[in-house]
Amino acid sequence: MIRDSPSLKWLPFKTTQILFSVHKIPPIFPVRGLPQYTIAATMASRTTIMVTNDDGINAPGLRALVKLLVSTNLHDVRVCAPDSEKSAFSHCITWSRDLAVKQVEIEGATAFAVSGTPADCSSLGVSDALFPSAPDLVLSGINVGSNCGYHIVYSGTVAGAREAYFNGVPALSISYDWAKGVSNINDFDLAAEACLPIINAVLAEIKNKTYPQRCFLNIDLPTNVRCHKGYKITTQGKSIFRMKWKQVTSGTQGKMLSTMEMDANSESPTINASAVPEGGLLFRREAVGHQIEDSDFDARAVKEGFISVTPLGAISPAEPECQAYFNDRFPSAVERYSAL
Repeated sequence: MIRDSPSLKWLPFKTTQILFSVHKIPPIFPVRGLPQYTIAATMASRTTIMVTNDDGINAPGLRALVKLLVSTNLHDVRVCAPDSEKSAFSHCITWSRDLAVKQVEIEGATAFAVSGTPADCSSLGVSDALFPSAPDLVLSGINVGSNCGYHIVYSGTVAGAREAYFNGVPALSISYDWAKGVSNINDFDLAAEACLPIINAVLAEIKNKTYPQRCFLNIDLPTNVRCHKGYKITTQGKSIFRMKWKQVTSGTQGKMLSTMEMDANSESPTINASAVPEGGLLFRREAVGHQIEDSDFDARAVKEGFISVTPLGAISPAEPECQAYFNDRFPSAVERYSAL
């Protein structure tokens, strides 16, 4: 279990403890500098990790994560990911058609590209249909763009981890707060390295049978991941990109940089004119602003330079005041109108 205190963030291992101060934590963890002897001593056998995502099997975030996991020589690494970008597909699953699966070459890993959604890939990958057994851990990411607050609902990256959780497999979704003009492709390598202590701690807790089974973790890394300030255990906030719709005459869309943010200047396919009904209209969704409240612990932590670690479940209860209203007042209102 990842523990939290106001001044200290630490991830326990069975044989030793590594302490992380939110102010003094080294900004990055090169693979050669990690206490791999501790991990090896804690785990008697190699673990199996399956990686999925929503940006597609060729996405730089997934490739950086897989490369790092393979380089540790501690895990059997599997990949089961969409064959193309499936950002913002949420927890959509494919029901009415079969999935096409093709093995692809990723050095050190057994990898398959799937014509399905992130949830499809996660479900298939943890079953015994594609691989001989379920993995010890599922990692979904590293996503291009953060997934905090209400964006968790839209996120295919988070859905990949949630689907594994539905199937009884521990899971982490991982997202990097990509900023156009600031971030570069090497930041995914840094993001993967920054996540490795968390991944190793989770695996150790799983091995010790002390890891909680009623949640999964959502990890968001700040834009300046090289100089991150440490890890913060956070809760899901209510941050969201406010949207508007614009009628357009062209089907060209911007590339999805995160779950809800678009880059209108990037190259992307256009909508086939034959796909638009005669006399039909085209509308494009546009982000008009990012709303973050003081209580948005996950999004605010990332903006302040911390790595946000948010335990999530799959139950969506209403706010307490809403529950109280429907318990106390709504039954009488229904009864009153039933008498009319």
